[in-house]
Amino acid sequence: MTFSAGPPRKPGSPGRPQGRSTKVSPLVLTLIGVAVVLGLFVVFAQVYTDILWFDQLGFLQVFTTEWVTKIVLFVIGVLLMAAPLWLCLNLAHRKRPVYAPTTPQQENLDRYREAIEPLRAVVTIVASLVVGVLGGIALSASWQQVQMFLHSTPFGIKDPEFGWDVSFFVFQLPVIRLIVDYLGMVALLAFIGSLVAHYLFGGLRPGEQRGLDMTRAAQVQIAITAGVLILLQAARLFVLRYESLTNTSGIVTGATYTTSNITLPAMLIIALAALVVALLFLANAFRSMWKLSIVSVIMLLVLGAVSVIGLPAAVQQFQVSPSEQSLEREFIQRNLDATRYAYGIQDVDVIPYSPTTEGEPGALRADAETAASVRLLDPNLVSDTFRQLQQQRPFYSFPEQLDVDRYRIDGEMQDTVIALRELNPDSQADSSWLNQAVVYTHGFGVVAAYGNRQGNDGQPSFLEANIPPTGELGEYEPRIYFGERSPLYSIVGAPDGADPREIDYPADGDDGEAQVYNTFSGEGGPSVGNFFNRLVYAVKFQDEQIVLSDAVNEESQILYERTPRERIKRVAPFLEVDGDPYPAVIDGRIKWIVDAYTTSPHYPYSTPQVLQDATQDSNTERSGSQQALPPQQVNYIRNSVKVTVDAYDGEVDLYEWEDDDPVLKTWMKIFPGLFKSTDEMSADLMAHVRYPEDLFKVQRQLLTRYHVDDANSFYTGQDFWTLPTDPTVNQERNLLQPPFYLTLRMPGQEKPSFSLTSSFIPRQAQGQTRNNLTGFLAANADAGEEAGTKSEDYGRLRLLQLPRNTTFPGPGQAQNNFNTEPEIQSSLNLLRQGESQVQNGNLLTLPVAGGLLYIQPVYVRSAGETSYPVLQRVLVAFGEQIGFAPTLDAALDQVFGGDSGVQAGDAGQEPVDEDEGATGGTQPEETADQALANALDKAKRAMEDSDKALQDGDFAAYGEAQTRLREALDEAMKAENEASPADSETEPGDAATDGGN
Repeated sequence: MTFSAGPPRKPGSPGRPQGRSTKVSPLVLTLIGVAVVLGLFVVFAQVYTDILWFDQLGFLQVFTTEWVTKIVLFVIGVLLMAAPLWLCLNLAHRKRPVYAPTTPQQENLDRYREAIEPLRAVVTIVASLVVGVLGGIALSASWQQVQMFLHSTPFGIKDPEFGWDVSFFVFQLPVIRLIVDYLGMVALLAFIGSLVAHYLFGGLRPGEQRGLDMTRAAQVQIAITAGVLILLQAARLFVLRYESLTNTSGIVTGATYTTSNITLPAMLIIALAALVVALLFLANAFRSMWKLSIVSVIMLLVLGAVSVIGLPAAVQQFQVSPSEQSLEREFIQRNLDATRYAYGIQDVDVIPYSPTTEGEPGALRADAETAASVRLLDPNLVSDTFRQLQQQRPFYSFPEQLDVDRYRIDGEMQDTVIALRELNPDSQADSSWLNQAVVYTHGFGVVAAYGNRQGNDGQPSFLEANIPPTGELGEYEPRIYFGERSPLYSIVGAPDGADPREIDYPADGDDGEAQVYNTFSGEGGPSVGNFFNRLVYAVKFQDEQIVLSDAVNEESQILYERTPRERIKRVAPFLEVDGDPYPAVIDGRIKWIVDAYTTSPHYPYSTPQVLQDATQDSNTERSGSQQALPPQQVNYIRNSVKVTVDAYDGEVDLYEWEDDDPVLKTWMKIFPGLFKSTDEMSADLMAHVRYPEDLFKVQRQLLTRYHVDDANSFYTGQDFWTLPTDPTVNQERNLLQPPFYLTLRMPGQEKPSFSLTSSFIPRQAQGQTRNNLTGFLAANADAGEEAGTKSEDYGRLRLLQLPRNTTFPGPGQAQNNFNTEPEIQSSLNLLRQGESQVQNGNLLTLPVAGGLLYIQPVYVRSAGETSYPVLQRVLVAFGEQIGFAPTLDAALDQVFGGDSGVQAGDAGQEPVDEDEGATGGTQPEETADQALANALDKAKRAMEDSDKALQDGDFAAYGEAQTRLREALDEAMKAENEASPADSETEPGDAATDGGN
């Protein structure tokens, strides 16, 4: 009986349908062909437009290198996966037995063979190709690892266990593991395919008594595939020994005492034993020894379970655990050293700091520059203020979270809150395609305010504002085509002499025109000046208007991929991009400055961090533009690249920032010429480079434990810290307090510098909740102002470490002290009259006067959709002493005995009480009470007028009523203060009196 195909059947016999044509109609074939062609054209359009985009931007080598590598890996993956499987299936069919004994089981198999035989060749090829394509796709996804393997750069550091250069673990080992795992999967599929195919074709069948009978061909094929499979498992086990240095299952990351002394030697022995077992299986191709081979596999599994699982567990339980601190000391120290280096925290300056809590008169005299620079403007609260005062038209917008930078104004560096007046795509959602794509294309101008000053009625004091821009930043190109709120795409450009179509900015000119129009004149996107390019972009964006509209001309360009982070991720997909791009006026252009990171999850002995978890805080949870990093786990990170994106034409420049980073050097080998040298950075650009916020967040998270550099202290964990939650937001959400950019002078620092700061509190023990301050971290964020030269002090981390027995209040306690001070709450209740809201600004911490000073601006927001917060009061705390006044300067004087010794940035801005100025003292008690009643009456009438104006839609009247409301509340505050006991009747440090003034 043959196992190939059954005998020919007579016409009409069962097994083949008769009388029905299987011919496919020409129409169906045509429709299928058209669908295939259209599908291919859609794919082509996506690839072709990517080529145009990368080429226009000057990064075509990134696209070609990525895709060439992916295609090569895909082909290799397909061949490696499909060829062995096809060969095994084909050999099993070719070497099938022609005759076999007839049994009931064989008769059943005969029917299956007869059914599949007509399609066997096609099924074999299709199944192999499908498996191969899946394998090729999986392999091509590893293009970055393969390129790094081929261009690796030594670290110059050897791991303490094997003595290999760290580059082996970071660059080579991931690809070696990839190859071994991939080949292991190939061998497994080939082995399974051989078993199934030989069983179906009769080469492998149940024996007449027991066991299995197999043909010689089946024996050879199964022996070889099984031997190769076990051989690759031996190689995989050998490679896994090196991966133990990033294992996180022990007391610390990396090989611990038991792993180093028991597990690693056992894995080597098991790998060698697996090699012997593999040779035994291969020997079955020449001589049948299956029983011995199977017994050897069982023994291998038992040996592996005992030596790799059982023995280490026993050693850990009975030898290591009783003496864990001493036996693990060396391995904990390895983890400490590796982690601190991998995250760039090995050189933190730890400064013992015992803060005083007594505010003496004149105590701030030595910190005059710091006090004068304190930022009162909260970038998370004043977006609505910017919007109401500077938005100008509804088609503009500001981000929910503004940015902090610094500018040299009149020879002095000023901390600045800055934002761009960007286009608001939501305002055009219901308008025509012409408006969305051609008319409203860009934002206009920078709006910036002094961080340390107040304007009229608590509004920001702008140093750059209005349309066209006026202020302190000089002349620059104000148009913003590329920003964080740009439309999906815009079509710009026109021939010389053509009428401009793009709205540039609103203006009420003498000619009666309400808008000024402009035409984009840069090189910002691929050309859509020919029909073919229009067609492919119409397919890409699924918008036929790109082809049909007469607004598209021979000079038109299409701008897309317009947010800074989006552009950088495309041109440098191997970098992690900081979640907070910030704009700056640099050399007459608006540039987005973005920090980018090189990372790796393979640094030996370094503790891994999930970037998303480490970079989430109250800022990233707001509805603003700041984002947490993706949920990627890494154990090595460097801010090796600074990136600028031009807001006008979208040009992207990548600057090599850390030239000693081996990961960056490797990418520079892969993409020669992609990065510019730091030497090419202008002085203006250098002046706006700052220390990256996301890197700082990762570092501060590690420093909660890794500020400890001694293995014994680390083991006990008694000095571990945690990060405080943000006391200004809902405490039930437990959102971390974000770091703050401030200009300050740390102890031991010669002069103030622009810095990024954060606080630490003790780690919460079970049943205990303490919010005492234990540490304060500041990173020097100022790169200097010299072209091409980075300041030597840039990036220096200084950590103030408070005594363990300190009871100095942390941020949560400081906020609680503010919230529970009776006279402060009484004053704030006045500000809450009607439907007004009191909003606490960011709680800043500054090490000054030998202690730590807390400063918090207090904003008041009236009711209504067009309301906005204005700065009304400033809270200050130094130890247990609290100040509360309309200005920081006055609040500091309250805390430091009536004279802080310095003038804050808002000195002289406190409203003057004319009556007090005339009499030289306070008014009688009855007069103060009457004044308070009159002021509250005025406030009530103003609120009623505001509500009526808002209902009538009369925004001019609403604004006038809101102004009267603020004036009435100011009068009420002054009158309430006049009704309180005079400062002279109490000591300067009295918290109750200070809080009420």
